[in-house]
Amino acid sequence: MFPDFLPAAVQDLTDAESIDFVQTIQRVTVKVPLESGELGVATSYIQQGTPTDQLPILLIHGFDSSLMEYRRLLPLLAEHREVWAVDLLTFGFTERPENFTFSGATIKGHLHQFWQDVMGGRSLILIGASMGGAVAQDFALTYPDAVEKLVLLDSAGFVGKPLASRFLIDPIGKFATNFLSNPKVRNGIGQRAYFAPQTWATPEAYRCGALHLGMPRWSEALISFTQQGGYTIQKESIGKIQQPTLVLWGDRDQILGTANAQKFTKTLPNNTLVWVPQCGHVPHLEQAQFTAEKIQSWLPTPTPQAV
Repeated sequence: MFPDFLPAAVQDLTDAESIDFVQTIQRVTVKVPLESGELGVATSYIQQGTPTDQLPILLIHGFDSSLMEYRRLLPLLAEHREVWAVDLLTFGFTERPENFTFSGATIKGHLHQFWQDVMGGRSLILIGASMGGAVAQDFALTYPDAVEKLVLLDSAGFVGKPLASRFLIDPIGKFATNFLSNPKVRNGIGQRAYFAPQTWATPEAYRCGALHLGMPRWSEALISFTQQGGYTIQKESIGKIQQPTLVLWGDRDQILGTANAQKFTKTLPNNTLVWVPQCGHVPHLEQAQFTAEKIQSWLPTPTPQAV
């Protein structure tokens, strides 16, 4: 059985991997702080792995995406520790309230409330992919006590315009989101995201990546978010991040290129760069096993429990 809040297109999934993953998606109401009070937002998330005394992991997806992009990486990480993935406000299967301004500020406020109210406000390891990397960096700067370590997967940063502007055309409006929802356009973006699209850009990958387009007010929320400037982080802010940071970068990234990986190594005060071989913009999808192994080996080894 699939969760009843998912779009009807969930019935079109065919691979056991994606079906098993989507069946574990849950929803919880998170109160988003606003100037006029607060607003309850039904928020989609996944939690796998056994809670221990190790730091939990929270996975943050990229632009116009959902937690479905972690369907390969999350189960691998959950073999070793507690792992969460959440759909950011504006995206995925999280509710998009009417008459609401979707911006970087409201996304960050919603994420903080999710961390505090649902995850219990525990210190964590924050992993962000693409635009999610900018969200993760900003969150670590704003709430340094919440984030012990950062992992950036082909992360946004050092970009003059929001990452969204690479995929949306002017004028930002219904026409632009219709363009982005066009199957040929989305499939083309998917092809560019992989180094080996003949292997990974499958019809099922498309179905997983486009599933959230069937959620109510997908277009309106995306327009609002883009009009508010998207989610960016500047070099000056990146240089203030103190948490140890692992930068994992596909060596054949055609979306952001590879030069920004070197910029992160020169700007982040405490970082380790690992190139993901034969990989495009999405190492968590194209090289999930390699990515999981590098993350796990970078994290502290748990101390064996005394018998």
